[in-house]
Amino acid sequence: MQKLSVMSPRAVYIHIPFCTNKCHYCDFNSVVLQGQPVMEYLQALEREMEHTVQMMPPQTVNSIFVGGGTPTVLTPEQMAYFLRSVRTYFPYQAENVEFSMEANPGTIDEEKLAAMREGGVNRLSFGVQSFDNKLLHDIGRIHDTSDVYRSLEAARKAGFTNMSIDLMFGLPNQTLDQLDHTISAALELDLPHYSIYSLKVEENTLFYKLYQRDELPLPDEDTELEMYRLIMKRLAAAGYEQYEISNFARPGYESRHNITYWRNEPYYGIGAGAHGYAARLRHMNIKGVQPYIRACQTGLPRAEEHPVSEPEAMEDFMMVGLRMLRGVRNEDFRQQFQVSIEEAFGQTIARLIDQGLLERTEDGCKLSEQGLIYGNDVFGAFLGAVVIG
Repeated sequence: MQKLSVMSPRAVYIHIPFCTNKCHYCDFNSVVLQGQPVMEYLQALEREMEHTVQMMPPQTVNSIFVGGGTPTVLTPEQMAYFLRSVRTYFPYQAENVEFSMEANPGTIDEEKLAAMREGGVNRLSFGVQSFDNKLLHDIGRIHDTSDVYRSLEAARKAGFTNMSIDLMFGLPNQTLDQLDHTISAALELDLPHYSIYSLKVEENTLFYKLYQRDELPLPDEDTELEMYRLIMKRLAAAGYEQYEISNFARPGYESRHNITYWRNEPYYGIGAGAHGYAARLRHMNIKGVQPYIRACQTGLPRAEEHPVSEPEAMEDFMMVGLRMLRGVRNEDFRQQFQVSIEEAFGQTIARLIDQGLLERTEDGCKLSEQGLIYGNDVFGAFLGAVVIG
C-alpha cells in the first residue's frame, strides 16, 4: 500500500492576505487592502498553482479552504477570476467537494455571493468572535452584531446552507456572562458548525505590546477554564458534537478540510506565507505580497522547505490527531508508518494514561476529560518521544 504521505494531496489551502484592517490580536500574514496590487497577486496565485500541479499533479480534490486575511474583500470580478483559476488547476466534483471560504461580516453582498456560488464555494466561515459590540471594538474588529445578522441572511438568500462562525473567549475584560450571551446569540442562528477559540497573545500584535506593558486585562486562568467548560456544556446541550478541541458540529458538518490537518494528511499550500505538506516535505511560502509576486514569475515562491523525518511525522500525527475527540487510530497510524502506535509511543501513552490525561479506545487512544482541558501538556509529551524509526 502506498503511504498517504507520498500521495498527491486531495486538500488545498489558498491564502488571500488582504484585510480591511488589522485586528489587535492577529498575527496572520495579512495586509490592509488599500493600495495593494490585488490583481497582480491573483495572477501570481495562478502561476503558483500552475507550477505546483506540474510538479505534483493532484488527485480529484475533496476539500479547498480559502483563508486570509479576508478573502471576501475581493470584488465580484476579482472573485470570479480567482475561482476560475482554482477550478482550472485543482479539479473537483461539485457534488463531492467541501469548498470553504473565510468571510468577515459586512464584506459580502448579493453580487459577490453570486460570484462565490458560481465559482464553486459551498461553505462559508464567518469571523464573528463575539456578539458584544464593545468587545468587538476593543479587539479591533470593524463589524458589529447587526453586520453579522445581515451577512448571514444575505448568504442564506444566496443559497448557502453550510455555514460556520468563529467565536473567541478569554478576551480582555470578557466576563462569563458576556460569553454566555454570545453563545446564546450564536445558537439562535441555528448553524451547522461553530468554532470557538481561546485568545492567544502572539508576538507582533498590538495585544502583545499591551501585554508586555501589563496593560492587557485578561481573564485569569480559572475564569478562562470556566469559560471553556461553559462552551462545552452549552454546545452539547444544544445538540452539537464536539469533534475537536475547539470545534462543534451537527452530524455530517464537521470541517473536512481541517480534519485533513488533524489526520496529518498531505495538502497543497498556495499563496503568500502559506504552508503546505506533501511527499513528506513541509514548506512555507514567502510572506510579502510584492516579493511573492516576483518569486512566482520564475518558479515556486518558497521561503523554506524541509523534509520531515519518520520520527517527526509520527510525533506530528499524535499531536494533531489527539486534538480530535475520537482520538488516534492504529489503522491510520499503520497506513502511514507500517508500525503500531504502541510500538512507537508505548511508554509515553502508558504514562499519560496513568496521569489521567489519555484513555484507550478500541483501536488507539484519545484525550480523557481531563486531557481535553490540558491538551497542550499531552501534545508536548510526544515531542522527541519516538522509541523506534
